[in-house]
Amino acid sequence: MRDLGELLASGGARLGLKIGGVALAVVVLGLAAWLWLRAEDNRGVAALAASADLVQQADGPQATPDARARAIDALQTVLSQHARSSAAVQAAYELGNIQYQAGDYGAARGAYQIALAKGAAGSLRTLAASGVGYTWEAQKDYANAVTAYEAVARAVPAKQFYFEDALLDLARAQALAGKPVEALATYERVLKDVPDTRRAPDIRAKIAELQSRGK
Repeated sequence: MRDLGELLASGGARLGLKIGGVALAVVVLGLAAWLWLRAEDNRGVAALAASADLVQQADGPQATPDARARAIDALQTVLSQHARSSAAVQAAYELGNIQYQAGDYGAARGAYQIALAKGAAGSLRTLAASGVGYTWEAQKDYANAVTAYEAVARAVPAKQFYFEDALLDLARAQALAGKPVEALATYERVLKDVPDTRRAPDIRAKIAELQSRGK
């Protein structure tokens, strides 16, 4: 009979082989999942690219309702069939833009929120978040528009190109929401934080108008 040491050594070897086999299986499964996700991402990008012509035809005030309907359907297909693709973020944002132009503000807001939820980053995140504010403003829900624009103004660094627009959106919504003091402060902040703004004459005119209302 083999002694205890031999038995332990033999058992340890078998256990080592099992662990090694499990580790290899995990690696293989992980690689397969990565390859699948990469392939899915590529399919999503290809589907979004295929919708580009329809999106272009639907863009702008001169687009027909039929052109917008086709583009909306194509982008919704990208979202439903390739939800895990990186293209889903762009598709959601483009969908929001077209739905906004079509006057379907609630649907547009939902699309912008999908883009944000799926991880829109950088300028695209700023634009999608601003889009949420535009939909509230278009529906004359100025309180929610102010809330949305405030979030954008907080998130955008002072040196980023969209900073000025974020503050101007906020000031406009504050004035429309019946908050002239807050709007005045925001307009003055633009002149302070963006001293070289080309819109200074218009901003000063807004400030003068708000000041005259308070007299």
